[in-house]
Amino acid sequence: MTESFTDWPVLFNPDAGRGRVSSQKLSDLLVAGGVKARVESVPSSDRMAERVVEVVSTRGRVAVAGGDGTLSLTVDALCREQWSEPPRVAMLPSGTACDFLRTFGLPRDLEKSVSRLVTRSWYDIDVGCLEGDWGRRFFVNVAEAGVGAAATETAGRLPRWVGAARYGLGFLARLPRFPRARVVVQGPQRAITADALAVIVANAQFFAWKWNVAPKANLVDNRLDLQVFTPRKSQLPAVVPKIIKGVHLTERWVQRRSWQSFEVTTDPPWPVEADGDMVGFTPMRVSSVPAAIRFKI
Repeated sequence: MTESFTDWPVLFNPDAGRGRVSSQKLSDLLVAGGVKARVESVPSSDRMAERVVEVVSTRGRVAVAGGDGTLSLTVDALCREQWSEPPRVAMLPSGTACDFLRTFGLPRDLEKSVSRLVTRSWYDIDVGCLEGDWGRRFFVNVAEAGVGAAATETAGRLPRWVGAARYGLGFLARLPRFPRARVVVQGPQRAITADALAVIVANAQFFAWKWNVAPKANLVDNRLDLQVFTPRKSQLPAVVPKIIKGVHLTERWVQRRSWQSFEVTTDPPWPVEADGDMVGFTPMRVSSVPAAIRFKI
């Protein structure tokens, strides 16, 4: 793409980042960055999903101000619709983590992100899709089944002031009683069978406040980075720091594949989360949707 935009519709999540950014501050930054924008504060996730579709339908593009959850909600809503070309989306990071931007090496600074709105840089990115008894859920960053999903569920119930420590605390709380499972991942030509604690499905590289869980994930290869984790619980004090740093892929306790589609079954059933939102339980079907979103970088 070669267009440069100075006029953007901006949808603002006032709850992102514990409200550290106001709509007025965002408006002031946009004006200072030479962007003509009407900032609309959207009061709920359901309304945000409706508005992103309405705005893209009429304007062809949307900028969302919030965190990874806001971006994921946006992508999920847009991918449920039919478009003649990929919907154009920009992210203005005002949330707590904004891990998705780390994959691009982009600063998670709101002012610098505003300056990118008027550039000519776009990137057509793949999106992941989960399907199960719950229906369909599109995700842009990382999905999990197993102890990581259980940790995400617990983290979501912790006070917001805990901030970046929420996932780690949720992990510690759920790990002792979380059941291992017999996991079968059926790929295009082969299967992985393992006694495991977690399955990670990554479209991008970072999650859980800069954990580099999938350093080889690629947003444009129409594949998802699949990792099946099999360590003993007693190994986890040594395992987790390696996952955080992204130096775990050669370890014996992880099996990794890069597949376009596959099915995951576990015995017993495990909880499943997508981009931090609980969606249901295994079994699930997983696939990559190529070039589904035209992302502003």
